[in-house]
Amino acid sequence: MKKIRILIADDHALFREGMRALLNATPDIEVVGEASDGEVAITQVSSTQPDVILMDINMPRLNGIEAMRFILKVHPNLGIIIVTMLEDDASVFAAMKAGARGYILKGAHHEDVLQAIRTVADGQAVFGPAVAARMMTFFQSLGTTSQPVLPSNAFPELTEREREVLQLMSRGASNRDIAEKLFISGKTVSNHITNIFSKLQVADRAQAVLRARDAGFGRESEFE
Repeated sequence: MKKIRILIADDHALFREGMRALLNATPDIEVVGEASDGEVAITQVSSTQPDVILMDINMPRLNGIEAMRFILKVHPNLGIIIVTMLEDDASVFAAMKAGARGYILKGAHHEDVLQAIRTVADGQAVFGPAVAARMMTFFQSLGTTSQPVLPSNAFPELTEREREVLQLMSRGASNRDIAEKLFISGKTVSNHITNIFSKLQVADRAQAVLRARDAGFGRESEFE
């Protein structure tokens, strides 16, 4: 029997130990690696070659969302399941946008976790009932409310992510606020801001914000 190879990425040792014990006691599943943060998870993928990653969101050094983006650029067919205590809309949709094939909450029944692993290993997607309900509510709302957008013709030299960062800057967000909002590291935020300064040919944050507001950025209705 070919076993499903699992990498567990979570900064809580007790959670990893409990999950490892559960999975290794299951005949068709084996744990091939563990990681305590996103950076270790990235390096573990190459050395352990898992079929499925169980990924937490809040981890030190590099969070699960950003680690997932990096991993899927190199291994686009790898199945990643978010296993977290977070069930807010921002976390759910950030995970979906980054490419998660599953999203289940910590505390889910063991059988639900095992079924999610088998489903994702088979190339399908799976989301828990609570997450599915949030998704349904969100997509239903699309038909009744207009979605906020960034000014479409401003700063075409910027990437989509740089425009999102600039929009948040123009609304007074700090680097830490931007990192939390976009699920990226503080270092990544700083790199984006440096690129924005260079592309807009401005010397500092204040000049960038002035140009952004002149172009229509910064209004509450344009970025949620």
